[in-house]
Amino acid sequence: MLDEERILAKLDELEGYLAELRAIAPENLKEYRRIEKKRSCERLLQLCIECVIDMCRILVSGLRLGLPADENDLLEKLNKNGIVSSSVTRLLRQMRGFRNILVHEYASVDDELVFKFAKTRLGDFEKIRKQILNFLRKAGNKRGKRYTR
Repeated sequence: MLDEERILAKLDELEGYLAELRAIAPENLKEYRRIEKKRSCERLLQLCIECVIDMCRILVSGLRLGLPADENDLLEKLNKNGIVSSSVTRLLRQMRGFRNILVHEYASVDDELVFKFAKTRLGDFEKIRKQILNFLRKAGNKRGKRYTR
């Protein structure tokens, strides 16, 4: 059974992280390189991406789409079942790879890459949010529920 409330809570959590990131995002690379800005941006981006991946897991599990072999398979199951588009699946894969860089290569993360992501890619989260909400609306309409977000 799909746990819409958990997904909606994750969407709220994501919005909170994005608001924090927008509030602290530096204007330029020099400002970004200040250690507190750098670490804050890295961590908030990591949390945003993990939040999105958590939503993907909740969807795959709740819809009983099968046990994914790995995170790529998780994302493929969502695409194959029409929950997210191919373009959003590509975004999700890129985000997952970026999160892995942030987590596993912490000492050697490219500052310019993270700064650019924080400045230019936050709209990607909105695309993902919209597709998940559209899916929930369609699924909810079938059961008589309405989502107003």
